[in-house]
Amino acid sequence: MGLHVVEHPVLQEALAVLRDRATGPPEFRRALGRAAAVLFLEASRDLPQETGSVESPLGRAPARRLRSDAITLVPVLRAGQGMLDGILPLVPSARVAHVGLRRDEATAEAERYYANLPASVKGSVAFVLDPMLATGGTLAEALRLLAEAGVAQSRVLAVVAAPEGVARLQAVQPRAEIHVAAVDEGLDGRKYILPGLGDAGDRCWGTI
Repeated sequence: MGLHVVEHPVLQEALAVLRDRATGPPEFRRALGRAAAVLFLEASRDLPQETGSVESPLGRAPARRLRSDAITLVPVLRAGQGMLDGILPLVPSARVAHVGLRRDEATAEAERYYANLPASVKGSVAFVLDPMLATGGTLAEALRLLAEAGVAQSRVLAVVAAPEGVARLQAVQPRAEIHVAAVDEGLDGRKYILPGLGDAGDRCWGTI
């Protein structure tokens, strides 16, 4: 499995805004969208293209097009939903499938409460969206569901990750690719990432 830490200046600027405890929900959402856009661009560099041509105002020109209908965006509810606005304008015909997972605070394991993975996801490349890769339990479950649905490949887009979560995904989903802005120090006693972003879902949707 590939772990890719993206050092793009626009992404690192967005990360600074997301980490800042003074950032309110509107700016948090905007920064999350910017971060998601950069992560997606980096993670989609090797997607296949269709070649052809178009007629420009001054003549015919070669053209390459991305088959965005072969892309599935999979936000993990709730926080992952905040990443869609940064990506959908880039690939407007991509399908969107949703997975609802919550962490059991006693066991730190993922519990599924919703999944909408239509049959059309089979054979597509899935980009799994979740700002936080903490224990890895939630994303491991999301990747398992996608594998069962027949996706060709899964790529995780997360803003920050803990080493523990990365190691877990490496163990259970060795073919998945992970793209992050930063790998942080680790998890605290409550399994939150240090220094992390806080609770990304609460900060995104103003439910603190």
